[in-house]
Amino acid sequence: MNEIRLLHGTDHIIERPDISIGNPHNDYGKGFYCTRLDEMAREWACKKNTDGFVNIYSFDMDGLKVLNLLDGKHSVLNWIALLLKYRTFKLDSEIAIDARNYMIEHYAADLAAYDVVIGYRADDSYFQYAQSFVSNALPLRSLNRALKLGSLGEQIAVISANGFARLSFIDAYGVDKTVYFPK
Repeated sequence: MNEIRLLHGTDHIIERPDISIGNPHNDYGKGFYCTRLDEMAREWACKKNTDGFVNIYSFDMDGLKVLNLLDGKHSVLNWIALLLKYRTFKLDSEIAIDARNYMIEHYAADLAAYDVVIGYRADDSYFQYAQSFVSNALPLRSLNRALKLGSLGEQIAVISANGFARLSFIDAYGVDKTVYFPK
């Protein structure tokens, strides 16, 4: 059994994650976004400047199809292509639009073939790097360097009904907004 512990930070307790709920404009599209890092889950729990909760799950990954963008077989281009496909943002030129379309066509994985995506978390500052890259304002070597300097954090997105069926709620605990919202 390949069971791991996942954490999901939000403003309420979620005993049964629902595949039909979620934002299709997240990093990897609609899904249930989790982490293995307690600090990251606590920050997510208070992102609306309210007290929140970290929900704890057991997740059995046996037999699931996993796209691991951090496994060394994928490049930063694969990660950026998925961000460009799912996140919403404004591009100011035809060159940037063509670049986005090229990246998606040549580097984005078809997530319909997967149950889980493991990859970096694209907070707003890192998403700006991706936008600058597509707008031809940041070269690839600078993008790689910038991403290695930061601490993006790893997130795990459960994106299929099969994956959702493998999530088992364990517990939840409260998080204080006065400590974690500023982060």
